[in-house]
Amino acid sequence: MLITTIGSGSSGNCYHISDGQTELLLEAGINFKTVQKALNFKTNKVKGVLVTHEHLDHAEFLSQYMAHGLDCYMTPGTAEATDMDEHHRLHQVKIKEIFVIDTWIIMPFDVEHDAAEPCGYLLQSELGYKLLFVTDTYYVRYKFKGITHMMLEINYLYEQMQRNIQEGKLHPGLARRIMKSHFSLEHASNFLQATDISKLQAIHLIHLSKNNSNAPLIKDSIQKIAGVPVYIAGGKQ
Repeated sequence: MLITTIGSGSSGNCYHISDGQTELLLEAGINFKTVQKALNFKTNKVKGVLVTHEHLDHAEFLSQYMAHGLDCYMTPGTAEATDMDEHHRLHQVKIKEIFVIDTWIIMPFDVEHDAAEPCGYLLQSELGYKLLFVTDTYYVRYKFKGITHMMLEINYLYEQMQRNIQEGKLHPGLARRIMKSHFSLEHASNFLQATDISKLQAIHLIHLSKNNSNAPLIKDSIQKIAGVPVYIAGGKQ
């Protein structure tokens, strides 16, 4: 199982995954030229792009991806919000309804975020891998079993955010918006403790805030809970 971060965070998100047979992209928030370079210009091997919601850091370059022949998948609400729902390369997928892209069996699930119809994705490969992709949410209501790989947002540390507010570095209104739409270390820790991680092999932490997080502290905390290798947006497995 290969997971590569092409971009992660508020400036743009895009991730490349492969089970050894089928390659996919998660999110379309990075300029396609950057994606081409990251994949050594072998984007013809990518069989699909999964998009979680319409915000620009996740979907800004959607039209570029489709113009280069990539099929893009998202919920009907996200499709409508992008104003590209009539494009022949855009495929609408329903929450909790399974669809298949080659060796990947995929199920979107609803999450809590300030977007039209945001989702996360559970991806199971015919080769035995089971990947959970969770980003841009403050709560996940579902319990998952048998996960082998996890891509999990940890956007902020509550204590660091409060310090930034006190020091005038962060507006309280923005802080409230972040807390209602993103995972904190505390949220992620609680989620992991409530999840069956008996088969977990690796966790990739994504979408860390530049100013409200602490990567070494977060990595150490999650590693202690999960007991598996933890990568901060850029590691490969």
